[in-house]
Amino acid sequence: MPAAGALLVVCGLVLGVLGKPSPDFCSQILKSDVKPGFPKTIKTNNPDVLRAARHSAESFNNCSNDAFLFRESRISRALVQIVKGLKFMLDVDIGRTTCRKNGHANLDDCGFQTNRTLQWTLSCYSEVWVIPWLQTTEVSVLHCH
Repeated sequence: MPAAGALLVVCGLVLGVLGKPSPDFCSQILKSDVKPGFPKTIKTNNPDVLRAARHSAESFNNCSNDAFLFRESRISRALVQIVKGLKFMLDVDIGRTTCRKNGHANLDDCGFQTNRTLQWTLSCYSEVWVIPWLQTTEVSVLHCH
């Protein structure tokens, strides 16, 4: 199967199972001469990239002892690689929000800290692996400093 045909199959699976990836995601990949297995730069405001960044922030929150939740504040670089699913490689900043960990569910409702003593932003490198046909998303790498 030619590379473009393989990409169409992967994109069809992504669109068929997730149902909500950005409509131009597959056409971006097909027009960019990307080959399966090779990382390719993708726009940082792509909806799939934004979801991957949110998963990174949620993983950080699950591992952190901080009293407040963190959420993504800026994505400076994003790559996608087609390998048994989609692997997103992100450089993302996460910031401390005003929401406490105890009982707050939706990060979209959490604003960033404005109190100078509580403000904190971390720079992170994250790899998020999405396997649409298994309906799984896993943060396999997360390094923050």
